[in-house]
Amino acid sequence: MRILTWNLWGRYGPWQRRLDAIAATLAAVSPDVCGLQEVWAAGGQNLAAELADRLGMYWCWARATPENAEQGDDPVIGNAVLSRWPIARHTEVRLPISDPGEGRVALHARIETPGGVLPMFTTHLTYRPGGSQLRLPQVRRLATFVAEEGMDCTYPPVVTGDLNAEPDSDEIRLLSGLRTAPAVPGLVLVDAWRYADPADPGFTWDRRNGYQADTVLPDSRIDYILVGLHRRGRGQVRSARLAGTAPVDDLWPSDHFAVVTELRP
Repeated sequence: MRILTWNLWGRYGPWQRRLDAIAATLAAVSPDVCGLQEVWAAGGQNLAAELADRLGMYWCWARATPENAEQGDDPVIGNAVLSRWPIARHTEVRLPISDPGEGRVALHARIETPGGVLPMFTTHLTYRPGGSQLRLPQVRRLATFVAEEGMDCTYPPVVTGDLNAEPDSDEIRLLSGLRTAPAVPGLVLVDAWRYADPADPGFTWDRRNGYQADTVLPDSRIDYILVGLHRRGRGQVRSARLAGTAPVDDLWPSDHFAVVTELRP
């Protein structure tokens, strides 16, 4: 079972041309399930719907942009799940914010795979260097949401997203239960990148990316696939790697690299 997470960079840069590069990258990876962030909707169009149509997948989407935000011609941004298999239902929860103009949401999709129910989650936490104190309440709400929706399924919960936090941060430690109690008792999420090539730092925010040449931030691993403890082998992480790490027809698909992991079906 191949899982992918990717921040698609909204409608920034040459976004019309980037759509083709994103679709081509996803087709080459051929994921079974995707968690996508910064997915735009505007003028009756939705990037998740467009990608799902091209790839022959099911989809669901949750708006992150606040409902009271003045949009005009600007796109609405959200998170999406794409799946090779039917999505039986989907739910969402708003995450706590300190700025009323900011919107953060976590999306859950209950996916009917051939081997049973997979609880899939995706989210995008607040971006701010040094903003751990802002993301910690979001992580606690996310963990509660995962425990409510994802603990009674055939497969363990899979949590994907741009968490804007590095692996040794308090945010990731709370989700994984490393060196601290987990945010929700009994909910332990394993960072799939621990099964990657040890020599690969897994930077998803990387100055190799053509859009990052002038970034003031260091190379960082801030995008994750986190997986609950496997259920009698089902959902056990087998491997992890990056994708979207090269241009498509001389165009970078996104300002982030994607993360791909293989789970035991």
